[in-house]
Amino acid sequence: MVAHDDELRAIAEKVIRKERLSRAEGLILFEKAELNFVGALANFVRERLHGNKTYFNRNFHIEPTNVCIFTCGFCSYSRTYKNKENGWELSLEEMMDIVRKYDGEPVTEVHIVGGVHPKMNLDFFCDLLERIKTHRPELHRKGFTAVELEYMIRKAKLTIEEGMQRLRDAGLQSLPGGGAEIFAQEVRDEICPDKVDGDGWLHIHETAHKLGMHSNATMLYGHIETYEHRIDHMDRLRELQDRTGGFNCFIPLKFRNKDNDMAHLPETSIVEDLRLYAIARIFIDNITNLKAYWPMLGRQTAQLTLDYGVNDLDGTIDDTTKIYSMAGSEEQTPSLSTEQLCELIAVVGRTPVERDTLYNEIKVYEEEQA
Repeated sequence: MVAHDDELRAIAEKVIRKERLSRAEGLILFEKAELNFVGALANFVRERLHGNKTYFNRNFHIEPTNVCIFTCGFCSYSRTYKNKENGWELSLEEMMDIVRKYDGEPVTEVHIVGGVHPKMNLDFFCDLLERIKTHRPELHRKGFTAVELEYMIRKAKLTIEEGMQRLRDAGLQSLPGGGAEIFAQEVRDEICPDKVDGDGWLHIHETAHKLGMHSNATMLYGHIETYEHRIDHMDRLRELQDRTGGFNCFIPLKFRNKDNDMAHLPETSIVEDLRLYAIARIFIDNITNLKAYWPMLGRQTAQLTLDYGVNDLDGTIDDTTKIYSMAGSEEQTPSLSTEQLCELIAVVGRTPVERDTLYNEIKVYEEEQA
């Protein structure tokens, strides 16, 4: 790593000394730093935190519905409540059939996320959580974006605190990070004007953390946002993590332009993707894990991210997951066996480590490395 610029050199020295970067310094990285510079610095941070370890978990998804009352310009997944062509609405029993399909399999997490359906209310999802908990108590129940949560709790005429407590009592254990998009209101006004705002998203996650639940954090990048918007978004996550320590990981999500209202926008290049991951690893100093969703990026690009700050590739997932493929992801059938995922990690010189949702290590696959 060679810095020919005094500002970049000063930033590198701060990172090496484990000092926090300011917003202005984060912006300098986006505006001035080349890929090899941020890549080397991010890999230094990654290996200081995790060595060669790269995490994954054995999970499966339940997507209750893709029918949604909201209309987000970047979304290729949802169908409107009035126009349900190519839409689906699963019953409680159909969702329990998905859970039962994995009986006897060594999965550790069920991930529940979908559209915002007006008939799938708080009572409906509390019932689902209670059934899953009764059927398989050891299965970690991660579910519902802040967008889903805000709507179902508001419709139940409860405060966020009251609604989150009910869900926790029913069996909810952690939250995914979806719905964050970009926190800046001027961006949300254009891409997702009618759903929970950035402050609301942060409040829901802070409430979950205070109730003892962990969560993930995301950022949708590569559309109309500026570098300033990215830094603002990551800094606000960093501030909440300072208060609660409740975020498990940060997950940058690449905007894909297939079959949505923003299809006219070009997608970011792989170089810009890698720069984003690297700068996120450098800037967000208090969220330990940086995750790349391999189904969205594609397997080869996901492998590359492991040298640019990423230490987690999510999970084995399964081929029922439609959010990725409908958005134009590289993986139209996003499913990998544990052996395939371990090979994907090991072939680039990293050590595959199976984890649970809270990053407790289950198994280190050192023998998988050649």
